[in-house]
Amino acid sequence: MHVDLHCHSTASDGALMPAALVARARERGVEVLALTDHDTLDGLDEARASARELGVRLIDGVELSCTWGGATIHVLGYAFDPAAPSLHEALDALHRGRWERAEEIDRRLAAKGMPGAFDGARAVQQELGGGHNAPARPHFAEYLVRAGYAVDRAEAFRKWLGSGKLGDVKQHWPELHDAVRTLVEARAWVSLAHPWHYAFTRSKRRRLVTDFLAAGGHALEVVNGLQPAEQVGGLAILAREFGLMASAGSDFHAPGDWSELGMYRPLPDDLPPLWARFADEHVSA
Repeated sequence: MHVDLHCHSTASDGALMPAALVARARERGVEVLALTDHDTLDGLDEARASARELGVRLIDGVELSCTWGGATIHVLGYAFDPAAPSLHEALDALHRGRWERAEEIDRRLAAKGMPGAFDGARAVQQELGGGHNAPARPHFAEYLVRAGYAVDRAEAFRKWLGSGKLGDVKQHWPELHDAVRTLVEARAWVSLAHPWHYAFTRSKRRRLVTDFLAAGGHALEVVNGLQPAEQVGGLAILAREFGLMASAGSDFHAPGDWSELGMYRPLPDDLPPLWARFADEHVSA
């Protein structure tokens, strides 16, 4: 069974509308897909309709932003109750926080001589078919390129928007244990997204996994796109040590970007796959 448990549409910071994303996944042989937009469920209805039409099994998914140890962390929730009040309360707060963050990014960039970033990022988002959510950092990055402040989006992140840079605004996110608890209360299966993405030492990453498990988490995203094989090996060791299940996904955002739907390194054979727990739950077919 070919699965992809991590991807993004225009409902958050992806480049494809949800229906187009599902169609692309099917073309690439993905049989079970989880749409995991950042801090929103807005793309799921459109994705479900497309999945039913195309015969793709769609998992209800979301990627929640939170903080731990002074860093922004992401947790993935799957096969949850989409009507859970606690989930909607948390998403409403995150929605407001994302608008506040976008406005703060705009202020910070303007103070460095780059005015108009909010309106420019919003225009980029609308061109892509984005909905009612705030523009995200990839939208700001594209604006900075168009305005001549960066050669490409990679440079925009490296200089202005990446971790620890001017546009890395964290104060609007809940704590890790609160984000995990929200998902658990919604009866979700919860995975820690791309644990190697965070610039942590080995011991700090291990503490993160310890706290994630204590909060009620179920799995590690052992495989995230085409990350180096040694990172997959290191995360596999952590999953074994803590008795966690493993998830895998492309973390797809856009065609021609660093990842592609259904494309990621193999999951080690001895790790129990998270998708075995919900392959027949909360799906559209």
